[in-house]
Amino acid sequence: MEFNSKILIVDDQINTCKSLEAILKKSGYFCSFTLSAEDALKKVQAEHFDIVITDIRMPGMDGLQLLEELKKIQPHLVVIMITGYATIKSAVESIQKGAYDYLPKPFTPDEVRVVIERAAEHSRLQAENILLRRQLHTQSAFANIIGNCPTWQRVMDLVRKVANGDSNILLTGETGTGKELVAKAIHQLSPRREKIFQPINCASLAETILESELFGHVKGAFTGAITTRRGLIEMADGGTIFLDEIAETSPAFQAKLLRVIQEGEFFRVGDTHPMHVNIRIIAATNRDLEKAVERKEFRQDLYYRLKGIAIHLPPLRERVDDIPLLAYHFLEKYRGTRPVTKIDPQALKALMAYKWPGNIRELEHVIEYALSMAEGDTIKISDLPEEFITRVAERATTPESWINSPYTIAKSEFEKFYLTHLLRESNWNISEASRRAQMFRQNLQQKIRKYGLKPEEP
Repeated sequence: MEFNSKILIVDDQINTCKSLEAILKKSGYFCSFTLSAEDALKKVQAEHFDIVITDIRMPGMDGLQLLEELKKIQPHLVVIMITGYATIKSAVESIQKGAYDYLPKPFTPDEVRVVIERAAEHSRLQAENILLRRQLHTQSAFANIIGNCPTWQRVMDLVRKVANGDSNILLTGETGTGKELVAKAIHQLSPRREKIFQPINCASLAETILESELFGHVKGAFTGAITTRRGLIEMADGGTIFLDEIAETSPAFQAKLLRVIQEGEFFRVGDTHPMHVNIRIIAATNRDLEKAVERKEFRQDLYYRLKGIAIHLPPLRERVDDIPLLAYHFLEKYRGTRPVTKIDPQALKALMAYKWPGNIRELEHVIEYALSMAEGDTIKISDLPEEFITRVAERATTPESWINSPYTIAKSEFEKFYLTHLLRESNWNISEASRRAQMFRQNLQQKIRKYGLKPEEP
């Protein structure tokens, strides 16, 4: 028995309402009643009910009409129909319209209790399933978004808060910080999750192609338009459009996009009849749009429309503590059947010492490369790309910094420092430098190329 179920009784006969109320309260349910379908609708809109019991025959709005309206408000609401006209036709019609069960008058207390106990259990299972689906949506939305550092968690908290709304969103941040992943998460957590999420990279398409791709075109609009074609915006009606690199669009395109946001309408290329859509726009850029507005490169009105909610994604260098989590995430993503399951502490230290100008995308490529080089079950520092090791080494310019560096990096740092000093003292005379270093000339020349050493400008 579900003692917490909240039940609304709807019948124009007050004696029927009071009789049902007495039976159900005695069984431990919380009940209230109303004498009309119109009042019932107001109650359901104002407060939560698990079950509604309604008579079919009532003056004004009848029970079947009430059933239809209730399902519009709360599709999963459990509705039980009661009638003194127990015909197969009315029973079938109510079930077809979404009623859970059917109870004819006159009824006994035991008959009522049996039906309500089944309905309460059904309502409980539905509530659990809805909660589980929401949890799965949340888990799925954040499945590929890794990070525990405070700055990243603040971003995720904001994503959770704005997802259920319908405001346009502007994502800012450097290339490779995960803007498309965040946009997908917002879509998957939103009421639009069952509709299309359509990503478009504005920088990868020429203006004419971008306009046709987004808005579609009619037959004969331009050379090659042999048929009428729907655009991505039209196909994503009810869903979410993700416009990456929005700053790279032209003023003409921006004006058309502004119309979509303001009016919910657009024109196919070559058409004179407007099309109407209901979409949410998430835009992203790695540029400073405020400065672009100042330079007249981006429409100010569009900027403010897109900036309804602005979310800035921090670069990876500001999320150093998340680097090991991300590294292991990519290790699991790419290792396949390889036995590699660990990253050597010195390799992790090197990863955390790097500034990552390419952000998460660059880290992903480095781990993918290291996996292909690794032997055994561990990624070692020697498995990381040589140019990566060189760039990490270039960060240190004094011998004191070598003390806290991994051996391979310290060795490279020392070697570069030593050779730079040696060549300077030898006035860049390779033969003299190789004699002083007691190494072959060819070996010295290889190391000069390796470290990109050049004579200082006069």
